[in-house]
Amino acid sequence: MDMITYRPAGTDDLPALVGLYEGAVRWMRDNGIEQWKSGEKDEEHFRTRMKEGEVWLAERAGRTVGGWELWWEDEPAWGPQPPVAGYVHRLMVARGDAPAGTGRAMLARAEQRIVEAGREVARLDCVTGNPRLRPYYEDAGYVVVGELTDKIGKDGSTYGVTLLEKRLV
Repeated sequence: MDMITYRPAGTDDLPALVGLYEGAVRWMRDNGIEQWKSGEKDEEHFRTRMKEGEVWLAERAGRTVGGWELWWEDEPAWGPQPPVAGYVHRLMVARGDAPAGTGRAMLARAEQRIVEAGREVARLDCVTGNPRLRPYYEDAGYVVVGELTDKIGKDGSTYGVTLLEKRLV
């Protein structure tokens, strides 16, 4: 079996990132999960994330099988914080190409990158109403540390998110 390799995404990868996002949107919709919306993350979104943080790709046998964003601050969800954490966003798996366990492997690589950056905590959030995601992260060692009931979306709507973190060192 070919190993999964990881690398920082570049501007040539913008179409692949949008494709990963749209594939994740379709999978969620097909499985009754209301979280991400089609068209909400375009190339400009990922270009900005590359400038303000990091965007990573997971590859296997020459194919993109996943990706994620790594932020160094997340004030909209977490408020002002000391620089002790990395914030994992948009963990995306290419369902047709990724072997089982790819999401967990990418999460572990994101945690490793956070430690490499000299930080000791991984943080993430998920929509409170997502019945699958919270247990997934808890099974990966994340602990619920709060709820934000009024996060504001791009369209101005508000929604609730569950805040989770994992101590890494």
